[in-house]
Amino acid sequence: MQFTLTDNQGAWFDTGATLFGTRSLGVAVTPRTKLASLPLNTDTLLNGDLGGGLLNLPLLDGNAPLIGSLGVNVNSLLNLDQLNSAVDAAGGLLGFLNPTIQRAKTQINQLSQQLSTVPDSSAVPLGNLPVGLDLMRTLNEVAALAPADLSLAPKAKFTVAAPAAASAHSVTSLIWPVGAQPLDQNSAFIGNAEANLTEPGLYAWVCKIHPYMLGAVVVDDPLTPGLDFGKKLNVNVKGGIVVPSSADVVQELVQKFFRITTPDNWQVFSNTQTKNWNPYYPPAPILQYDANEQPVIIPSLDAYYNSKFNEGVTLPALTQRPSVPGVGELWVDTQMEQYAGKVKSGAATKVDVQNWTVARKVALPQINLNNPHNMWSDRDGKYIYQTEWFSDRLTVFDRTTGKLVRTIQVGPDPSHVMTRTDTDQIHVAINAGNAVVELSPGATQIDRRILVQGPGKTPAHPHAHWMSADGHTMVTPNVNHNDSTIVDVPSGSIQEVQTEQLPIATGMMPDSSKYYVANFLGQSVSCISLDGPACRSDSGTNVGYKAINLWANYDMVTGATTGSFGGLPIQIPVSPDGNVAFVANTLTSNIAVIDTKTDKVIKYLPCDSGCHGINFGAKRGGGYYAYVSSKFANTLAVIDPDPNGDGSPADSTIVGKMVLDSAAGTAVDDVVTGYNGMGGQGVLPYPIVYNGWVQNATPEMANQLTCAQLNPINPGVCE
Repeated sequence: MQFTLTDNQGAWFDTGATLFGTRSLGVAVTPRTKLASLPLNTDTLLNGDLGGGLLNLPLLDGNAPLIGSLGVNVNSLLNLDQLNSAVDAAGGLLGFLNPTIQRAKTQINQLSQQLSTVPDSSAVPLGNLPVGLDLMRTLNEVAALAPADLSLAPKAKFTVAAPAAASAHSVTSLIWPVGAQPLDQNSAFIGNAEANLTEPGLYAWVCKIHPYMLGAVVVDDPLTPGLDFGKKLNVNVKGGIVVPSSADVVQELVQKFFRITTPDNWQVFSNTQTKNWNPYYPPAPILQYDANEQPVIIPSLDAYYNSKFNEGVTLPALTQRPSVPGVGELWVDTQMEQYAGKVKSGAATKVDVQNWTVARKVALPQINLNNPHNMWSDRDGKYIYQTEWFSDRLTVFDRTTGKLVRTIQVGPDPSHVMTRTDTDQIHVAINAGNAVVELSPGATQIDRRILVQGPGKTPAHPHAHWMSADGHTMVTPNVNHNDSTIVDVPSGSIQEVQTEQLPIATGMMPDSSKYYVANFLGQSVSCISLDGPACRSDSGTNVGYKAINLWANYDMVTGATTGSFGGLPIQIPVSPDGNVAFVANTLTSNIAVIDTKTDKVIKYLPCDSGCHGINFGAKRGGGYYAYVSSKFANTLAVIDPDPNGDGSPADSTIVGKMVLDSAAGTAVDDVVTGYNGMGGQGVLPYPIVYNGWVQNATPEMANQLTCAQLNPINPGVCE
């Protein structure tokens, strides 16, 4: 199975073919002696008896339809015809004389009859069917006639090369069967890599630099019913866990795989009308195993997930706007948008927060702007500094006109950018490298490279760093080391602090007392003190470090919850007044609200598919708004973190929502041809209202801010 890693939306791990709506999935077969490699009956699943899939089949009397009532050939639907063929092949020319072969064929027919009476959305323990476990034992006897030949085990091969990929990527195992070997490079690479697929089951890989780049292969044993997920799976979260293949965490990740890599599954909202949203999954039979290692058959993954995740919903028209305008403007990187004048995707989208309209799209076709990811502005508000995450450039454009000013090479996969409050120099995290690059104001030249790991270490791959209010301290999350670096900016000296798994983003308290790190695969948030113990333990004492577990309420195997939970956390800004930190969760499509006084999650707010970017801007007349973007939805949400102004985030709430599509009045420099408004990632409100930056606001902007907004951690001067 060949994967080409690309910059193209929805085809980041590209197999060259579309299977079940995604270009990132492959199916391979465990090779067995005496058994020709049989192709799986995907043509039937996709185009044959299903007549377009289970997606449009009606419910019967409010319940899922029975398999036998679907009007399709049950053997083809459940791929049992292929299983019969494999059994015949294992028996050879004289198989009709072999009682084991004949018993298997009889039991397969019985399985077909018994499954025809179950709902298509069910997960059926084979032990609950009269023939289920007997068939599995018989198939094991058949397998002994045709043992697996590991010398012919399939491979997954990965290629990273121009022009498909303009910069470096990594390939790291996210899911793999117990007994197989994981893949993980020491650093991002350009070139080739491969993995042996020695065990039947589910394999999935992720790019640690761009962690929504996903690829997967199902390796099927032809002598089992359904496509094999394997008995037990390694899942590379929470430091590494082993779970049965039916575990809820596996279902959550597989569901998100199809939500992410199938563009037709992305959420498309409208400001004026409702939209139907019903994600599509393979209408394929899947064989899993429960915690007791007993087999479970899912007749149709599509029907099962639509039921399990309560999908097939109406997306409301986004008519609600905040009753109080914001101050200034908002920029959002709509990274997935495609344009007529360039082959790489993405644009910077400007929103007028007075009238809540999309004012401008900056796609910069003349330089083929490549996956713009995060932005910042200079002290005078003249420029927007724009990273190109799938390239090696920082691009500068005029904030008022959207015109290109310059572009400069900084290193592979620059992710986030901020300025120093004291010098107005620019800091750019080199996500596929080992440093943060410091540039002169205006990005006219590189002044130095600040290493974020010690001598002799592999590249740290820093992602979303944060700067202190005085410009003297920078903190980075290092996705390749599972740690964070505290940098003394003037000297360049560093201190490395252990975090949880795959730290991806940071946010700092306005008084620089502590900072927070979102651990993407750790399903947690790290609180790290900067000047004496400042994090609050659950018992209320001050500590130097605290891990806030976002899965405390979640059972990874059963899926049982004792409250809301978050997963795959990304951006995590702290409000300018220091009262709250918001955490965007991609897995669970929600926002964790952390009270910084207790360092506890006090509530969750809803978010859209691929919840990703958050940043704080000024609310007219006082207070703040948090603006939220989502990668796989075309939306912008607006949160008021403290509607009653009492300093507590307990009443934080969403006060408005809109689409990021270009409209009739939107100024553009190119024509959107696909995924309009989609791919929200970096969010930049202007003026920048964080402590240290807001004091440098231009007179035009300062005149629109209140005294408390101009003095976010010392509002007493305004009394």
